[in-house]
Amino acid sequence: MSTTLSEIGYYALSRHPVAPADLVAEARVADEIGLGAAFVSERFNIKDATVLSGALAAATSRLGIGVAATNHHTRHPIVTATAGATLAELSAGRFALGLGRGIGAQWQVLGLPTVTGAQIADAARVLRRLWSGEMIVGHDGPIGSYPLLNLGVTVRIPITLVTMSPATLRLAGEIADGVVLHTFLSDDATRAAVDTVRAAADCAGRDPASIRIWSVVATVADALEPADRHRRLYGRLATYLQGYGDVLARANGWRTAELDAVRASASFTSARGPIDATATDDEIAALAAEMPASWVADCATGSAAECARTVADQFALGVDSVILHGATPTELAPVVDEYRRIRSRPVELPINPGWMR
Repeated sequence: MSTTLSEIGYYALSRHPVAPADLVAEARVADEIGLGAAFVSERFNIKDATVLSGALAAATSRLGIGVAATNHHTRHPIVTATAGATLAELSAGRFALGLGRGIGAQWQVLGLPTVTGAQIADAARVLRRLWSGEMIVGHDGPIGSYPLLNLGVTVRIPITLVTMSPATLRLAGEIADGVVLHTFLSDDATRAAVDTVRAAADCAGRDPASIRIWSVVATVADALEPADRHRRLYGRLATYLQGYGDVLARANGWRTAELDAVRASASFTSARGPIDATATDDEIAALAAEMPASWVADCATGSAAECARTVADQFALGVDSVILHGATPTELAPVVDEYRRIRSRPVELPINPGWMR
C-alpha cells in the first residue's frame, strides 16, 4: 500500500450512468494507490451524498471523505446534523460536510427557495452549535424558525463551501473551514478565487492560511479512447453550461458571444438531459468543435506525466490541495505514480479534507 498523498483527492462515481455499488471498489483502489480523499457530489437520483459517504467510511480506513456538495435546505437541520455526526463517528473523524448554493432553476422546479449566502451562514452556525453539544431554543433566522434543536452529542466536523462565485468565495473566507473550487476554472480564475478567499478571511480577522482550498482539475489522460476523452472533457463541460454557464463564463472571463454560440448549437439545444450522460459521441464531437480550445487548456490532459505536471502546477496558484475529476482511481493510478515522482510538498495535511491543521 502506497503512502498517502494527503493533498490529492478524487471525485467518487464521476461517470455516467452511476452505479453506486462501484463506489466501494473505487475507494479501495484509491486507498491502495495513496489518494488522500474521496469527494461525493449529489444528484437527486441514486447519488445521495450521506449514504455514499457512509459506504466510503465503511470501505476504507485512511481515506478522507468530503461531501462536495449538498444543500442545506434539502434536509431539516437536525437531519443534516445527525448525518454529519454519524459520519464523523463512523469514519473516526475523516468526514467533512460541503455546502453550496446549487442551481436556482432546479430549486424552482422542486418548489424550494433559492439559496442565499445568509442562509448558508446561518446553516453553518446552527450545525456548529449542534455539533458542539448546544441545545438551541427558539431559533429564528434565514434558514427558518425552529422551536428546539438538540443533538445531544459533541463532534468535530469541518464545513467547506463549494463555489466559484465571488460572493460565496468571500463568504467562505469569512466562515468556512475549507473551500472546493469548480472544475474547468482556468489557472487565472483559480488564482483569483484563492486571493478572494484569503483576502476575505483577513478582513474577517481570520488567519487566511487556516482555510484549506481545493482546486478541481478535469483529468483526462491519453490512455482513454478518443470518444471517451471527449465525453469526459467537452461533454462534462457542456453539462455544466446547461446548469450555470453564465456563472462559469464570468468566473473565467469567457466571451459572451462564444458561450452563446455553444448554447445555440444543435447538439446543445437538442439535449435530452445532462449532455455527458445522454448525448451521442457525434453530438459531443460537434460540441467540442464549437468550444474554444482555451476553455479546456488548463485541464490535465495528455500523457500521465503531462497530467501529473498540470496537477503539480496547481500549487503555484495558491491552492492547498487538488481534486482529480472525471476518472476512476484505477484510471488515475498512472497519473498518481507520475505525480508522486515529481511531488514537492513540505507539509503533510490532515487526512480530513476540511481541515488545514
